[in-house]
Amino acid sequence: MKRQFLLLAMCSLATWQSPAFAQSPLPPTDLKDYIDKPEPDYAWKQVDVSEAPAGKMYTLHLVSQKWHGEVWDHDLLVFLPTGVKPTATMVIYNTGGKAGGSANALLGTEIAKRVKAPVAFLFGIPKQPMPEIGGNKKEDALIAETFVRYLDTKDGTWPLLFPMAKSVIKSMDALQAFAKKEWKHDVTGFVITGASKRGWTSWLTAASGDKRVKAIAPMVIDTLNFQKQMPLQLKSFGRYSEMIHDYEERKLLPLPDTTEARKLWAMVDPWIYRETLTLPKMLIHGTNDPYWSQESTNVYWDDLKGEKYLCFVANAGHSLRPEETPNVEGTKKDVFPMQGISTLAAFSRHIILEKAMPKLTWKHSDEGAMAKLAVESDTSAKGARGWIATSATRDFRKSKWKTSDIEVISDKAGTVSVTPSATEFTAFFMEIDFDLDGLPFQLSTQIRILEPKK
Repeated sequence: MKRQFLLLAMCSLATWQSPAFAQSPLPPTDLKDYIDKPEPDYAWKQVDVSEAPAGKMYTLHLVSQKWHGEVWDHDLLVFLPTGVKPTATMVIYNTGGKAGGSANALLGTEIAKRVKAPVAFLFGIPKQPMPEIGGNKKEDALIAETFVRYLDTKDGTWPLLFPMAKSVIKSMDALQAFAKKEWKHDVTGFVITGASKRGWTSWLTAASGDKRVKAIAPMVIDTLNFQKQMPLQLKSFGRYSEMIHDYEERKLLPLPDTTEARKLWAMVDPWIYRETLTLPKMLIHGTNDPYWSQESTNVYWDDLKGEKYLCFVANAGHSLRPEETPNVEGTKKDVFPMQGISTLAAFSRHIILEKAMPKLTWKHSDEGAMAKLAVESDTSAKGARGWIATSATRDFRKSKWKTSDIEVISDKAGTVSVTPSATEFTAFFMEIDFDLDGLPFQLSTQIRILEPKK
């Protein structure tokens, strides 16, 4: 798995409980203070436009800011499919790297076609490497470096997620100006998405309070409420995930019990901002993501305010491609993680084109020796299935998920019944198929884990 797709893996003390967290204080202002700071170096320009049967692709160059002496510049691609007109709201997909290669153009065009609206790809989140700050460090190692610098200096501008979020904010400025100039059209809102640490960036972009952010679709960032996530990893894996070794090596795990350390996690944990994060949100996860416990979503799902949706891609890892799970045989490799893309596109249509989105409710319960999951929808489903996996421990990252029959009550309701194993842990959830104006997509319930019934 390539490092650029890997996620930050946030860390907090395994047994440490901060009174500040427990009392749910007002979030620190450092994020907003940094984003509101003027950026004299901000600039953008259009450098190219290309046209193909599928539509137009505009190439912009963006300078978002200067951060600790480093100028952050970005490639910014804008996709407008053939037959699609500019809309008041568009999608921003924030990612790392550069815009070169055909894969980004194909993916951007595909998402825009499915959304039926303009889509922008913002690259260079974060700028890396930055030799004067982190040498050759990238990704999690670079984030860990900036966290250590914050702890050493108490300078609230150091956490790397702040300039990452500000890059998205400045891309909104540039896209509004571009749309006005090129299309003679006012863009007033954005759906922000991204995977891994760029999903975390999507959360914090919304947490900044910028009203132009109409909705977010963070992908494979299943770690809100840091104070509970790390103890859950120890319970599930017996140790912290090996994917977050950069933080262990910098002695950020366990988190020092200091005022600065507690403030650091409050500054960057989206859970702390939950009272104001009431905008619509779509969470897309893989069941076999090596970063997160299978129960990570359950730590924070009930705390999320407002309209919210969930999609688990079975047998998929951190890239949302099912073939990344080693023990799933015979899986045809897709160029792109299509299930996640289709669900992202349906959610974006809901926001941009004001198309109704299904509303799901579910309840896990026990009836005698059986565990039951009952699901209801306000919209007729096209299909549904249960997914079940077993494991000798609570670590399901290498488990193979298999489909299970459901009891269909109607086209809007169904149940899954599971008998706990006598020797293994059992995890299960339900996946429901929908169609939005010809676009098929899936929504999911939360996952429940049953302990062995000895």
